[in-house]
Amino acid sequence: MVEYFVNGGPFMWPILFAFLFGLAFSFERFFSLIMSSINSKKFFTEISGTLDNEGVDAAIELCERSRGPVAEIFHAGLTRLHRGLSEVEKAIQNAGAVEMAFLEKNMIWLNAVITIAPMLGFTGTVAGMIVAFDAIAAANDISPAIVAGGISQALLTTAFGLIVAMIIQIFQNFFVSRIDRLILEMEEQSVQLVDRLYELEAKK
Repeated sequence: MVEYFVNGGPFMWPILFAFLFGLAFSFERFFSLIMSSINSKKFFTEISGTLDNEGVDAAIELCERSRGPVAEIFHAGLTRLHRGLSEVEKAIQNAGAVEMAFLEKNMIWLNAVITIAPMLGFTGTVAGMIVAFDAIAAANDISPAIVAGGISQALLTTAFGLIVAMIIQIFQNFFVSRIDRLILEMEEQSVQLVDRLYELEAKK
């Protein structure tokens, strides 16, 4: 592998840098999304039971002790309950927008790596072909031995650029799937919380 990297020429270094850059943001997104994951249905059940038995303040404290976007949305809504249910809905919507932005944070950099890595590979391919044709012109011969080095460099940079893009693309697809799932959970549980608060309001 090291030999292939060396034979790929100078464009292998920016491709490697793009790969490490993409991996760094992939690990950051993986850690953030794992930390954002909770059993949202169980959490809603706990919040609902706390509201029934201990009141709003205890439910707010439970949200503060919990992690994840669902807990943040519930906390935003419950802290505005004294202002009325319409304010609760507005607070939940605003918090939802903030949490969505947090979940999608740094995804643009993964897109950048997926786009740039193949472009670097293709640029290396062009550079390799230029080397090959220069060798032909210098030797005034088109024997395979003369052009093999340039063509090999061209193919290696293309291959490595595409491999880097595919690896980061796999990470991105996983993250997008996870983010979509978290957003769906946020929407479902926020609707249930508002409905539950309306039920409690009707009982008063």
